[in-house]
Amino acid sequence: MRHAINCSPWGPGWSSFGCVFDDAGKRSRIAEIEKEIAAPGFWSDQQRAQSLMRELDQAKADVGVWAQLEAELRDQLELLEIAEQEGDQGVTSEVAVAAADLAHRLDQLELRLMLSGPFDERSAILAVHAGAGGTESQDWAEMLLRMYTRWAERRGYQTSVLDISEGEEAGIKSATLEIDGHLAYGYLRAERGVHRLVRLSPYDSAHRRHTSFALVEVLPTVDQQVEVTIPPEDVKVDVFRSSGAGGQNVQKTSTAIRITHIPTGIVVTCQNERSQVQNRETAFRILRSRLLAIEQEKREAEQAKLKGVHVAMGWGNQIRSYVLHPYNMVKDHRTEAETSNTAAVLDGDLDMFIEAYLRARIGES
Repeated sequence: MRHAINCSPWGPGWSSFGCVFDDAGKRSRIAEIEKEIAAPGFWSDQQRAQSLMRELDQAKADVGVWAQLEAELRDQLELLEIAEQEGDQGVTSEVAVAAADLAHRLDQLELRLMLSGPFDERSAILAVHAGAGGTESQDWAEMLLRMYTRWAERRGYQTSVLDISEGEEAGIKSATLEIDGHLAYGYLRAERGVHRLVRLSPYDSAHRRHTSFALVEVLPTVDQQVEVTIPPEDVKVDVFRSSGAGGQNVQKTSTAIRITHIPTGIVVTCQNERSQVQNRETAFRILRSRLLAIEQEKREAEQAKLKGVHVAMGWGNQIRSYVLHPYNMVKDHRTEAETSNTAAVLDGDLDMFIEAYLRARIGES
């Protein structure tokens, strides 16, 4: 049985889509997990136990949020009824303000209900790769890395750099960032694709306008509950010394790891951890995520083919342009969402683009 909030008094923002929450299903799942926690040997599998504990906490938080929202809505409806009976315009105005706040909060919860993919609730691994163009594109890649780090901070997510390759003069050639938080992958999958920057170059002595490109990959994190089999004969593992900007060695011992997946040609490097064992574990975790993403893309492409929709992959898939000269504009080419506040976007204010993408995807399904 689904738990519904009657939203008709609050206008079109309270759509029927957002007003349905599977309260009974959530509570049933909470009961299942709590029963499993009470069983002997629950903590024998630490990874599974921790995963279930996180799921339990999130399910309880979800139930609590919707219960709080319904309680506030009921209180405001009762207050509005009393105000109308007594003709109290002051209270009616207060209720109108509260209704706008509730509508905004419900709109955000509606957005979360759109994140129903098999891995949307997971943390994310985000990789940025500079395109052709040398220092220009490498600087742009670093700007994007900062943008996503700031976005994660706004959301309260934890970030850690798993691997980074510095540019010779400035910026980065590539970087891999883990963003740890509930629904991180669900939100960030909107960012997959090529990002284009147009600006007056700070690296050009003639101060000419340049166009730079960078590719953003977004992968769901993989744990032991998701099996991605990698036979030992399918990988080649190389060990080398970690290096800093300009190729300078930062460690005297060989702790960095490079894994080549022979069947696909995927290469993963990790050199940010202190030990070779840690770098190896992290590199294999990234490789499993990449292989999982490949399988996802195959399924999505097959579904799109059945629907008659063309899906562009890789460098040809330019999703967004950031123009800093001769005018200021950030425009998403998939949804037509745009803003002239380029500074805010580059400082991590991406929600309008992510929300527009998610709503567009719902319209396509």
